[in-house]
Amino acid sequence: MSAVAAATGPVILVLNAGSSSIKFDLFSGSTDLMRGQIEGLGASPRLKAKRLEDGLDLSRPLSDDEGSDHQAALGVLLALINDAAPGLAVNAVGHRVVHGGITHEVPVIVTDEVMTALERLVPLAPLHQPHNLAGIRAAAAAFPQAVQVACFDTAFHRAHPWVNDTFALPRDLYDEGVRRYGFHGLSYEYITEHLRSVMPSAATGRLVVAHLGNGASMCAINGGRSIGSTMGFTALDGLPMGTRCGQLDPGVVLYLMAEKGMDAAAISDLLYKQSGLKGLSGLSQDMRELEAAGTPEARQAIDYFVFRVKREIGAMAAILSGIDTLVFTGGIGENAVNIRAEVCRDLGWLGVDLDEDRNAARQTTISRDGSRVTVLVVATNEEEMIRRHTAALLD
Repeated sequence: MSAVAAATGPVILVLNAGSSSIKFDLFSGSTDLMRGQIEGLGASPRLKAKRLEDGLDLSRPLSDDEGSDHQAALGVLLALINDAAPGLAVNAVGHRVVHGGITHEVPVIVTDEVMTALERLVPLAPLHQPHNLAGIRAAAAAFPQAVQVACFDTAFHRAHPWVNDTFALPRDLYDEGVRRYGFHGLSYEYITEHLRSVMPSAATGRLVVAHLGNGASMCAINGGRSIGSTMGFTALDGLPMGTRCGQLDPGVVLYLMAEKGMDAAAISDLLYKQSGLKGLSGLSQDMRELEAAGTPEARQAIDYFVFRVKREIGAMAAILSGIDTLVFTGGIGENAVNIRAEVCRDLGWLGVDLDEDRNAARQTTISRDGSRVTVLVVATNEEEMIRRHTAALLD
């Protein structure tokens, strides 16, 4: 691999261990050498990977053992990097960590003390945090000389106003850390920085970003700063997601405990893994499958998802006193043409004027010329954001 010989900048491996997939990206300086992901963990796992210099496709199906869980999948990825890029010395590994708690407002170099603090936050992000930390441990074992860097999804929101930081609970709980954190911060940070370079007025104005995917949330951004988020104390709140419920009356949890005899573990499994699009449709968490299914239950699941997205756009508009730019990103936001159209169709009151042809053609700007609100589709890149943060810490 001649890119190894040509490597001039620090070699940074980015690991993004999510709830159902693991993405990775290998960089030399700002040059992208290799990227890929393992998806379908626990069910038909598959490796999708490409060496970018020569286009070599490294994709293959995985055995059940190789894709049984995140730890096994990380082993596959780390072995792949060593085989496909021999002789490449990894200087640093940057990790996406969903929850940074109260104290972690910026990326940090991982120490034993940092790991201990992050482990305490597992109950606040049980679908992600354990996998994030497993990635750090596996990478530290595979690359003992490399610096491990944790980049937090909550950090982008830590300066939001107090009214969006608190719940109406006794103040001692707030002081203990029971507060609204917000998530998907690396995605929102990337979108904001990207717009700052290609469309500065959008980055500095009243911006709403809809990160719609298996995990889904929205963020109200003003002057490049997060001032409101649909997610709160955990990554359960706000929009319905692939398997997560979204906003829920807390009385439902009390009912499940008192009347159904469910304990914390059973309720956690229900709300994190059996709800959302999967629970509503009784079929799948994948929007593509739901759109193709055509069953009444699948249609109802889609309708509820669209309804909640519209509702939260209204809430974000209230926080911002209006919207200048609306951005769709994430797996659904970037690819689901029909979902974008359904969301925008009834937002004329807000100033959204969707151009159906531009949307169908998957253009970047999908609003009509003269629309009061500019509507964009922008691919997010959390891995690039993590690389930048990791390189900055190395510097």
